[in-house]
Amino acid sequence: MPRPRGRRAATRPRRRAVPPLRFLLPSLLLVTLLATLVLRGLVTNEVFHDERINISVDKDTVPPALLTGGPVIDARGKGKPVSYRAQDHTMALTFDDGPDPVWTPKVLDILAEYHAHATFFVTGSMVARNPALIRRIIAEGHEIGLHTFTHPDLTFQSDRRLTWEMAQTQLALAGVAGVHSSLFRPPYSSDVTALDDLTWPVVKKLGARGYLTAFIDVDAEDWKRPGVDAIVRACLPKHPGEGQIELMHDAGGERSQTIAALQILMPKLQGEGYRFTTVSQSLGAESSMARVTGFQLWEGKAFITFAQWSVLALPGLVALLAVVGALVFGRFALMLFLSIKHTRRTRRADFTWGPPVTEPATVLVPAYNEQECIANTVRSLAESDHPIEVIVIDDGSSDDTVKIVEELALPGVRVISQPNSGKATALNTGIAHATHDLIVMMDGDTVFEPSTVRELVQPFADPRVGAVAGNAKVGNRDSLIGAWQHIEYVMGFNLDRRMYDELGCMPTIPGAVGAYRREALDQAGGMSEDTLAEDTDLTMALHIEGWKVVYAENARAWTEAPGSMSQLWSQRYRWSYGTMQAMWKHRRAVFASGPAGRFGRIGLPLVAMFMVIAPLLAPLFDVFLVYGVLFVDAPKTLTAALGALVIQVAFAAYAFWLDKEKLSHLISLPLQQVVYRQLMYLVLLQSWITALTGGRLRWQKLRRTGEVEAPVTS
Repeated sequence: MPRPRGRRAATRPRRRAVPPLRFLLPSLLLVTLLATLVLRGLVTNEVFHDERINISVDKDTVPPALLTGGPVIDARGKGKPVSYRAQDHTMALTFDDGPDPVWTPKVLDILAEYHAHATFFVTGSMVARNPALIRRIIAEGHEIGLHTFTHPDLTFQSDRRLTWEMAQTQLALAGVAGVHSSLFRPPYSSDVTALDDLTWPVVKKLGARGYLTAFIDVDAEDWKRPGVDAIVRACLPKHPGEGQIELMHDAGGERSQTIAALQILMPKLQGEGYRFTTVSQSLGAESSMARVTGFQLWEGKAFITFAQWSVLALPGLVALLAVVGALVFGRFALMLFLSIKHTRRTRRADFTWGPPVTEPATVLVPAYNEQECIANTVRSLAESDHPIEVIVIDDGSSDDTVKIVEELALPGVRVISQPNSGKATALNTGIAHATHDLIVMMDGDTVFEPSTVRELVQPFADPRVGAVAGNAKVGNRDSLIGAWQHIEYVMGFNLDRRMYDELGCMPTIPGAVGAYRREALDQAGGMSEDTLAEDTDLTMALHIEGWKVVYAENARAWTEAPGSMSQLWSQRYRWSYGTMQAMWKHRRAVFASGPAGRFGRIGLPLVAMFMVIAPLLAPLFDVFLVYGVLFVDAPKTLTAALGALVIQVAFAAYAFWLDKEKLSHLISLPLQQVVYRQLMYLVLLQSWITALTGGRLRWQKLRRTGEVEAPVTS
């Protein structure tokens, strides 16, 4: 059908840019969820984890004096670096990788029993997870040293990563105990003879930033769990009275042998005149720890608060992810099972609604500034193979809508004009002027096939049927946005209607194509202006009045879907917000009896779960996907995502086959999952925010092109 030409275009309002605030709160929520996962991953050493270990042996750049000197290296000054040894008869026990909630308290108990002190080289991630242990370590007179935040081999890390590892650990210490430490031990370190051309630059860089680097004299190798006796033998001084800095571990694995070895080693060496002290005290120096005040203190406290919250929040997020997973796949399973059942029932050769319905119907076309589309709409109705009258209700249009319809001069078509009052009022005006008892409603941007009205009214052969939902199709599907909506209509809306038809609780008759029995409309109170989703509101009211609402898949209507992201946002924002309004309006049906109670206890919960809760929580999938790809295991995460996409494609292919649609449009499905689906999530989130904050949403007119025509059928 050719579009009308030569007509004066109506004055269009200036196009407004999409307000960035509409994305702000929903986007901030998603970013916050991702940041929570990343922070939790940092605290649990899942993010940025690096297990590479330096095996270099070259020592060309290491000062020779350091290779034969003491285990503590001071490279803080501008002069030559110096090293220090523990004083005679002092034993500096050091414990790496903690604090651990199981083993660190046992170590502290033994140290307290023998009135001894030690140095704990802690990782920032463990500090954030076990703040009470850090406070106990300091309160009992022990020393804290830094062992990085995530325990990487620093020889493989950039200067930025090195700075971050140290700064975050200091931040954690400040937040937990209000202290910083200038004592440092590199992960995977040993004695000074292991210094090499890769390790030495790290020591120099940290020295320039004010850190003493503490290596060891003795490695107890307790991490190998060689046996208690072996650990004790390794820790005994080779020369009587010689001071030592010894390495043990209070975290990183099962440490019962370490605990048992301490209970043997400490009384033995104390009996030989040794005192157990911190690394700093073993050198005759003051404590390496300093109090933190002011901004650094509060910055640390804030970091620890958010870090602990992120750890506590994860089980809740995982539970929500499980809920949305169950809802999504549960919906898939239910839709698949019931759509098959619906198809087998309605496509049987002997299926019938009853005697053929031949009585005429009234078709209502509410129109507000529809000059681009109205000609195609009315012409398509003129070709109907069912007897109809057409009433175009002009809702105060300021363009040529009325003039176009009148110039068409088609039989059975009349125009009723009213001041601009909204779609619901326009439809009620049309109902009041309708001649027939079967009333079909459509949008002014929609075209019907010749058989649409006939197919739409056949279910009224069943006197229990009060309304019929037709099969809305996207006409402008050749654009990318149109193709995405086409997939959504076929895969989501129409499969949903088959499912809800079988369950007897269809929540929405599409405004583009629906039919009603006048008696049912009168009982439901007609079209209501209480919500922005007047079609959903009316459908729910019909259920509550005891009427059946069914789906006629062959009653096809071709509608013009929004052609831009801005218009799509406006439409879906109104739909989702209006659906919430309708659910709230009819919430008392949950406690009702009879048909109203059945809809309230089956239909409303399904709408809440599948149309509100599941889409609202679905972004968790994407947040965990991004987190997994960027920070955990990209191949495994992408494989899982690909598996989910394959299921989506298979399900979509089934839906397209069922609706007799070409599968070629599914080529854009992967991109739809990345872009379009996220937009729908943001729309629903904003709708929730609007509802919770008591905001009001006004009706928004979408810009149309009039390019949609009904396909030629043979």
